[in-house]
Amino acid sequence: MRATVSEIVFDCADPSALARFWAGLLGGEPVDREPGWSYVDPPGFVRVAFQRVPEGKSVKNRLHLDLDGGDVAAAAEEAVARGAVRVGGIVQDPHGCFQVLRDPEGNEFCFVGG
Repeated sequence: MRATVSEIVFDCADPSALARFWAGLLGGEPVDREPGWSYVDPPGFVRVAFQRVPEGKSVKNRLHLDLDGGDVAAAAEEAVARGAVRVGGIVQDPHGCFQVLRDPEGNEFCFVGG
């Protein structure tokens, strides 16, 4: 059997707000499907969904999204303007560069560049 990814789901406290944040980064329109469940269908990307859970985030993500935003510094700046928080500075290594950020609920993601 071979499966495909139909959506990536983030547990969160405010699905609607997080869908709006991620729609701003990825494109697409945020959709409130039902109370406690929202999503965004970004063009050229798998659906990203947000599900309300009663417990708060307490540990580092076991999974995060790496996003190609072109210019890493500019993409990070735009994400911060939308409510993200930088985690350290831009890291440069032999494979390129990246910037770790957290969305408004603390979920980590990265902008990566060559």
